[in-house]
Parts: sequence; structure tokens; C-alpha cells
Amino acid sequence: MEPYQSRILTYSQELTKTKTQYNTISLLRLASILLFLILGYYYIKESNMLLLVLAISFLVAFFLLMRWHSKLLFQIKMMEALRSINSNEKDYLENNQLPFENGEEFIDFQHPYGYDLDIFGNHSLFQNYNRTATYIGKKTLAHQCVHLLSNEEIMRNQQAIMELADKLDWRQEFLALAKISQDTKQAYETVLKWSTHNSTPLSKVSVGISIISPFLFLGFALSYWITSNVIYLNFLSFVFVFNLGFLGRYMKRMQVEIAHSSNIDTIISDYGLLLQKIENEDFKADKLIHLQKQLTYQKEKASVHLKQLASLFSSMDTIQNLITGVIFNGTFLFNLQIFKALIVWKNQHAAVLENWLVVIGEFEMLNSLANVSYNNPDFVFPVLNDHYEISFSNLSHPLLAKKSRVGNDIDFQPQSFMILTGSNMSGKSTFLRSLGINMVLTGMGAAVCATKAKVHPIPVLVSMRLADSLSDSESYFFAEIKRLKQIMDELDHQPAFVLLDEILRGTNSDDKRNGTIEVIKKVIANKAIGAIATHDIEVCLTTNEFPDILINKCFEVEIRNNDLHFDFVLRDGICKNKSATFLMRKMGVI
Repeated sequence: MEPYQSRILTYSQELTKTKTQYNTISLLRLASILLFLILGYYYIKESNMLLLVLAISFLVAFFLLMRWHSKLLFQIKMMEALRSINSNEKDYLENNQLPFENGEEFIDFQHPYGYDLDIFGNHSLFQNYNRTATYIGKKTLAHQCVHLLSNEEIMRNQQAIMELADKLDWRQEFLALAKISQDTKQAYETVLKWSTHNSTPLSKVSVGISIISPFLFLGFALSYWITSNVIYLNFLSFVFVFNLGFLGRYMKRMQVEIAHSSNIDTIISDYGLLLQKIENEDFKADKLIHLQKQLTYQKEKASVHLKQLASLFSSMDTIQNLITGVIFNGTFLFNLQIFKALIVWKNQHAAVLENWLVVIGEFEMLNSLANVSYNNPDFVFPVLNDHYEISFSNLSHPLLAKKSRVGNDIDFQPQSFMILTGSNMSGKSTFLRSLGINMVLTGMGAAVCATKAKVHPIPVLVSMRLADSLSDSESYFFAEIKRLKQIMDELDHQPAFVLLDEILRGTNSDDKRNGTIEVIKKVIANKAIGAIATHDIEVCLTTNEFPDILINKCFEVEIRNNDLHFDFVLRDGICKNKSATFLMRKMGVI
């Protein structure tokens, strides 16, 4: 928290200083253009060369001040973004505020664990971890939250996250660049749509005319200037009109090419700044180096290619201005030259442009996970294996406040499946969620909320919190049966980590008990690892039939001073104490 507080102060001070410079430059810029106009007026009146020199000097000063002014404006935006980033982190750590996008658009009720474990939505894992500001970054992080990586990719992510966690300055500056870009899904899709739109190159005849005609115009203009012969002026007029007519043949194609691409030059320029930030950093982790190497194309950096593209789109905007469009195109076919260059750029770079944006997304995803590691130095990166060993020391839920976390040790060896009992509010569901979330984090390459972890990353399958589908006239019970069928189908193909919480609630107690026992038998027969929470003590007797596979664990509750006390400590055996009757009596229900 301390680093964030000191950074807020530093950036606030720098911001005040830069705004003062910005305002000063604004006044100097105004003064320089006024002096240029005044001196120009007196030069015209008096023909004094000194006045002309001074007027030109102030005009040059105006343009130099314009560039300085733009740089200061960029610095102000960066410092405002950096101050906001650190303020958000401080508020998050102090008050658990969540000023981050929650990814609710990625909620999938049919996903094997996404909805049950609250991966997306308010107060979700995504919202707590999300430190992305581009659409591709958000999309990449969301995808990683619901897809299991191979062991090799997990280890590559771990190395990258550990390195980025220590690069606080770089991470925050990268995020600040992403924030000031104000990227959106529409902007991202506009760039991709343009790059994939088929653009046929101009014919050889048209290319020849686009080269020869401007030279003809220039030649006739020089000839008229040297000789003052009116015939050259006539030729000049003819070429001017011809150029406008020739351009008209391609006007429709040009309009299609830049359709829906307003501000695309700014968008591409912002992407270029993000890529430049990656290109200029010295990385050690294999994955970061691999991503960085993807940003070299035709012996040139990706940011340089994007700068060229942004410049082309910016130049193309002149076609929207009637006066400049007529002058520039009548003389040199300016927009046709730009159009020709855009097509060449697209045909040369279309295949790699999307890959460059994917690199931005990967870095934003890794930066988000690195930020969590930096904020939680007590989190550990699991040691991976491929022989189904899963164990955690001091395991807890990463989204719980540090002060209220209660860690528990769990080892799924030699018994691989746990039957968990405990009264309501004793911590069963939270423990199951802790297991699920930390298995998901392991599969992403992220640090887990434990002091020690040894994990074989396998698919996570959960039935904990299903929703009625009213539009499909589907009851909770039927939705649960479908989920159990989904789990069994997955287990037919490969072992998985299975978490079940009070299944078959929509049927009578005998049916529920027998069904639960049969589900447990089917799950362990398919070599699943995991846990099931139940209130039915008779279900726990199944461990007698499979002592080498099943184990009973519980959370207990104590009554102290006429009040319930939960310690949320995982114990061996079956829960003995009950709280429902006591609580109903205390509240006057019975």
C-alpha cells in the first residue's frame, strides 16, 4: 500500500508542475502567433526585411511551441492515468473497492465452472484481478480465466508473471498508455475489419497514370513560371481537371476503404505506443521474449509499421475537406497516392496485424496476474506434476480479506476424493470455492492463495450454483441433472477435479441420499479428484466401502455464551454439531 501512496503524491506533484508549464506554453503560443500577424502587417506596410525575418521567426516559434504543447498534453494524460492507477490500487487494498470492469459480458451459464465459481460479474475473480484497459486485453484475460493451459504453458506464464511483478514502473506505464487510448470493442473490431477487407491493388495503367500525371503538372507549372507562356497554363488546367476526373473513378473505392474508420489513425497510433513499450523493454522470461520477437516484421519493429499506417490514415482524412481535397488531388492526386499506399500496407501486413494486437492482449493479461502477485507476496506459484498429486498448505480464497482468511491444509493423496460435512455457515461452500478458484488460478499460471502448493493441473468441473432457466422452462433440478450429466461425460474422456455442493436438492431425502451415493461412486470410478459437500451423514458411510479413495472431512460449530462460533478449520471425520435448531430457537422461529 505504501508504494501506491507515495506514487500518488509524486504524480500529483509532477502533474501540477506540468500543467503550469502547459498553461505557460499556451500563452507563449498565443503571443507568438499574434506577434507574427502584427509584424507581418507592418512588413507589408513598410517593406522592412527585419520585420519579415522577425515575423518568420515567430511563426517558426509558434510551430515549435505547438509540438511542445502536444508533448506536455500527452504527459498530463499519462500522469493523470498513473495517479488514477495508483489511487485505484490503494482504494482496493484499503477498502476492497472495485473500480474495475467485471466482465459480465463473458458470463456463460453452461461453462463447467465459470458461473458456479463467480469467475465473471460483480465481485468476481475477473473484477478483482482485471487490470486491463484495451478490449483485446480484457478478452484475453477472460479467455484465460476459463481455459486450462498445458503444464509447459503454465510454467512459461509463471516465469513471465514473476518477472513482471517486479517491473512495477513498466507495468503501470503500460497500463497508463492503454487507459489513455480509450480503446473499445468497436475500435478494435474496426481495425480488424479494415485489415481483413479485401482490397484489390490498382491496375498497372492506373499506377502509371498516378505517377506520370503529378510530374506532368509539376513540369507544366515550372514551364509556365519560367516562360510565362499561356499555353502551359492551359496544359496545367487540363491536367488539373483530368486528375480530378481520374480520382473520381476511385472515389467510391476510397470511401469504402475508410468507411467506419473515424479516428482510426489515433487508435492505431495508440496501439503503436503500446507495442513500442514492449519492444523497448529488456525481458528475461522465455514467454516475454517470445512475444517480443513477434513484433519484428520485415526487419522493422511493429510500432514503426503502425506509425506508418496511422500517418496514412491521417493523411487520407484530407479527402473529407472539399477545398484541400480539390487542391491536393487536382495537382498531385494526393488521396490516390495515399489510397495506393494503404492497399500496399494492408496486403503486406494484414496477416501480422492481428498477431500484434494479440501480443498486447497477452501482456495485459500477464500484467493483471503480475499485479496480484505484487499485491500479495504471500501467494505462491504451485509446483507442477503430471501424476495427479494435488495438495495445498494454508489454502484460502484469494478474494477474501487478508484479516479474515482462515487457511486450511489439504492433500488429495492417498485418498483422492473428500466427503465434506458441516452445518450451515460453517465454511463448506467457501472451502469448495477456495479449492476451485485456486485450481483455476493454477491452470492460468497465476499465484495461488496458499503458502505451499503441489498441483497436477486438470480440468475443473463444478456443480454448486446453478440458475433456473425460465426462458427454457427449465427447473433448478433439471439444470442440476444436466450439469451432472455434463460432468460425467467429461470424466468419460479424462480425469478431472470435481466439486459438488449439496446436489439433488430438488428431490426427497431418500432419493437424494441414494442418488448422491451413486454419483460419488460413478465419479471415483472415473478417477476424479475433488470433494462433495453434504448434510446427509449416511452419505459419509460410503467411505467404509472405499477407504483407499474416499475420506471424511468436516467443519464444526460451537455454542459459546448462547451464540454460534465458527472457526472455519477443516477437521478429519464427520460433523457432529448442528446449528439449525439452535439458531431457529434463538431467533424465535420455533
